Amino acid sequence: MSTPTPPPPPAELNAVAPTILVVDDEKNIRRTLQLVLSGEGYQVAEAGTAEDGLALLARPDIPVDLAILDVKLPGMSGLDMLERIRKDDATREMPVIVISGHATVHDAVQAIKLGAADFFEKPLNRERVLVSVGNVLRTARLVRTVEDMRQQIQARYEMIGASPPMQRLYKEIDRVAPTKAGVLITGGSGTGKELVSRAIHRLSPRAEGPFVKVNCAAIPRELIESELFGHERGSFTGAQARKRGFFEQAHGGTLFLDEIGDMDLTAQAKVLRALQSGEISRVGSEHLIHVDVRVLAATNKDLSKEVLAGRFREDLFFRLNVFPIRCPSLRERLEDIRAMSDAFVAAFCNENGLRVKRVDEPVYAALESRKWPGNVRELKNVIERASILSSGDVITIADLPEDPHANPFDDDAPEADEELDASTPEPVMAEPPRADGTTRMTLREYRDQAERKYIVETLRALEWNISRTAITLGVERTNLHKKIRSYGIKRSE
Repeated sequence: MSTPTPPPPPAELNAVAPTILVVDDEKNIRRTLQLVLSGEGYQVAEAGTAEDGLALLARPDIPVDLAILDVKLPGMSGLDMLERIRKDDATREMPVIVISGHATVHDAVQAIKLGAADFFEKPLNRERVLVSVGNVLRTARLVRTVEDMRQQIQARYEMIGASPPMQRLYKEIDRVAPTKAGVLITGGSGTGKELVSRAIHRLSPRAEGPFVKVNCAAIPRELIESELFGHERGSFTGAQARKRGFFEQAHGGTLFLDEIGDMDLTAQAKVLRALQSGEISRVGSEHLIHVDVRVLAATNKDLSKEVLAGRFREDLFFRLNVFPIRCPSLRERLEDIRAMSDAFVAAFCNENGLRVKRVDEPVYAALESRKWPGNVRELKNVIERASILSSGDVITIADLPEDPHANPFDDDAPEADEELDASTPEPVMAEPPRADGTTRMTLREYRDQAERKYIVETLRALEWNISRTAITLGVERTNLHKKIRSYGIKRSE
């Protein structure tokens, strides 16, 4: 049995050159391929038997990018080796070219069935070999790139959270995804309605089909019909060529109609007809086109009220609302903020080539105290901005942007950020008269006392940094200054 020959250590400049494994029992063939391929900058590993070739593939220090196998080998045949390669998780996706000096149609068919990228006969032609090797490696790179992009996109659309509202949402998605039922996804802006639609598509039998998103609110009323159903050339001014609409593009997959509450009534009628019949016609054509599409719809409006107001068709509402899903607001699942913040920081740092930063513990409490009318989308924006503002490896309270939704107590407070000192004037707080003659505090006094104590504790915890304290308390810095003066708070405390 011949000894397998690993490729020589690559030179520094050729460290990324593809490695090709040549398995052939004819030494002259191996030598010829080695000269041809190495002359083009490839690294070459050689083996005289399938067993030796498999041994080379099992070595972690030799990452093989392509294998060239002879059909007729002593012991295990090249086709048997190809079958073993396809069954091994480590080599399943590796491209293989099969060669033979005594090729038959059966061998060629069997090789292609087993996943060979190409098959040709001896004697080998130099140009034929190089063209085939180049095409196969180029295709393999494209496949890997597409798969990497698919995984990145899928990761981008992963929902995060383990709170009870999210657990209920996951269960609803799991139940409806395998069915053909229409789904109406509701919830406020930024709650993740598109993520829900993508999750339903990904878990459905249509997962390998297209997912087409349409923002109904972004399409002008006069173009919505053309965008949804397509048009023929010359059907209206500007229609210079035939165009496939979104329904045709989503054939075999899922059509997601986002913000459907903003769709024109005329377009609603045609969407309903398409859902009922499974047929559409392009603008300017009478020819019917059959489409196999599952429609998911989303809105931040109350469509039942829109129906009563005459702005949405009742029959379309019932058609879409077979299985309603409501996305919870961020305020309903504050316990998910920690996990989402960490995920957003990691994703942002990774996308921008930064070292992953850590979120300081007080930041989570500050984020949980906000109102979040923009929901998850707003949280993501805040985290990304804090990641940019953070100069070190830790995102702190000082890196958070001010909360634009905080309730200001008074807009007349002076704007300053100076440190507190003992010269802050002590206010005169009048004692209100008590109707019962007792010394019990009024509700206002109790509230003021508790508020003063909490402000002092927070200032002390944050080393009397006014900006960080204001962010943590969820108030404007100017209003915090006024509170400090009103309560007579001094740094000497």
